[in-house]
Amino acid sequence: MTNKYSDDQIIHLEFDDGVEFDCGIMGIFDVEGKDYIALEALDGSEDVYLYGYKATEDDFELEDIDEETFEKVAAEFESLSDEPL
Repeated sequence: MTNKYSDDQIIHLEFDDGVEFDCGIMGIFDVEGKDYIALEALDGSEDVYLYGYKATEDDFELEDIDEETFEKVAAEFESLSDEPL
């Protein structure tokens, strides 16, 4: 299987329950003045994860999205999904 992401576009996620896997960075997009990131699971599933995105001096941080805001972010992601992010 060929990976469409370069090494610098892949991040390792680890959930609180100990589940770990790699994700490809699909893109970063704006919703109401805040940045969000879409991550594609590289475990063979078609899962996409959405997080708040905050650039730091050296890297970036992922932030959980509250339920109310998630609906807006997911809708924006879906509207952009046919276009490069």
